[in-house]
Amino acid sequence: MNVKDEIEQLIRESLQSAIRDGKLPDAELPFVKVEYPKDERFGDYATPIAMESARVLRKSPLEIGAILQEYVGKAPLVERVEVVKPGFINLFVSFDSLANNLSRVLAEGDGYGRTTRATPFRVNIEFVSANPTGPLNIVSARAAALGDSIANLYEATGATVDREFYVNDYGNQVTLLGRSVLCRYRELAGEAVAFPEDGYHGEYVKDIARHVREQHAAEVESLPDDEARIAYMAEKAVAYNVAGQREDLARFNVRFARWFSEKTLHESGAVERTSELLGARGVLREEEGKKLFVATAYGDEKDRVVVRDDGRPTYLLADIAYHRDKLERGYDRIIDVWGPDHHGYIARLAGAMTALGAPAGRFSILIAQQVNLIMEGEIVKMSKRLGQFSTMRELIDEIGVDVARYFFVMRSLESHLDFDLALAKRESSENPVFYLQYAHARICSIFREAEKRGVAYTPGAVDREPLQNREAVALLKLIARFPEEIVDAATQCEPHRIANYLLRFAQQYHRFYTEHRVISDDPVTTNTYLALCDAVRIVMRNGLRLLGVTAPERM
Repeated sequence: MNVKDEIEQLIRESLQSAIRDGKLPDAELPFVKVEYPKDERFGDYATPIAMESARVLRKSPLEIGAILQEYVGKAPLVERVEVVKPGFINLFVSFDSLANNLSRVLAEGDGYGRTTRATPFRVNIEFVSANPTGPLNIVSARAAALGDSIANLYEATGATVDREFYVNDYGNQVTLLGRSVLCRYRELAGEAVAFPEDGYHGEYVKDIARHVREQHAAEVESLPDDEARIAYMAEKAVAYNVAGQREDLARFNVRFARWFSEKTLHESGAVERTSELLGARGVLREEEGKKLFVATAYGDEKDRVVVRDDGRPTYLLADIAYHRDKLERGYDRIIDVWGPDHHGYIARLAGAMTALGAPAGRFSILIAQQVNLIMEGEIVKMSKRLGQFSTMRELIDEIGVDVARYFFVMRSLESHLDFDLALAKRESSENPVFYLQYAHARICSIFREAEKRGVAYTPGAVDREPLQNREAVALLKLIARFPEEIVDAATQCEPHRIANYLLRFAQQYHRFYTEHRVISDDPVTTNTYLALCDAVRIVMRNGLRLLGVTAPERM
């Protein structure tokens, strides 16, 4: 249990004690909220429970606060309690509890901040899911960093997480890709061909054609007609592109438990069965030979076609069938991370999930907003070779995995991201990744220096007196907050909270390092400060790992 949870429980127990003692009337109380004050002068934690329960308890917020103050203030966790107008209860955590937590951090090491559950809940996170018609671009890279970090956060809170990639390997786009590759294939043989205007023009299409020609020319020539050749080219092109996407994602330290093929939904009859199920549930209607999902009943602006008048299913129906498959796999939570051009699609799919019986809160869609690459204040395209693409692969080559992953998660999903390439390549404290990694490396260098000087470090031998200064206490408070930051970031699907927390944490450590000499002639103080540095190193490493960023020991 983290400190915030302990305080929430303490307040609930204090309310019940006050009711038992007759100081407060028995009533159905609201949920106890515990918040962080914006100003540290108002405590480490605060709760508005006195104001929110005033009506049911029939007392003023200040009266309720004064009564609770008596009970809450007795807990060893709490140094002092203040009740301030209009009724906030501010709590200051005791130094003893912070010092005790230091020992916990050193004992748990890599496990500090993580939660275990007797019965883990199951989460499916689908992200990236880029069309298999080309290489991954920087928007996909942002989705990859965000989705994988959210998955890491859920795993840290005790969940079992399946990362999933949906391969759109069916439909007109795939056929068009096959036609494009076939044209390039014939051009390689010296034929003059008319390239389709709406085809895929990237240089990578020539690479695919060259690959097919080198590896499968005999098979192509044995096919009976162009329709068969287009289908063959499409199959090979999808396999080629998906292999490249897998390679890029693995290099980005993102690995999926499942690559789900849209094609299998059609081949298995799942799409048709989903249409029949929606019809049986009374959420389809017919219009001019088409079947429409009554999306307006679920908040959409209009009803949506799921079966065309010629009987062919739309992409939406396949998507509904896919999400029905997820539901039937029994996940406790299903999360999709989509790109910035999918806002209008949310209501119809969320409505379909409700129509299929998904309980409230089980399914959610997150939108990863647009990314602009910026160099010296100007929007740039990184690709010289692929024209319109700015690819994940090129970005990794340019700045590395650590910087790319951190920069993609340091802003909230809802925020447009201006990715400053000049800053990303800068090896100075202006670059937040360098700043964080340098903090970790600095601590590692302190331990190397201690070893060089023959200073023995005993983690269990911590004297509390040297820790009773402003800088050390501030560090101890941030260390204690780490587990609850993870829970909050996972619950809200907001990995940028960890990025922001780590920056505050590193800044506080640098303040401590500036004001206090870690290795000194006093062995007791030295050992205590080494223990504090060790705890900072553990939290920094564990926090960076959640974001997919390494913690180097030397820089």
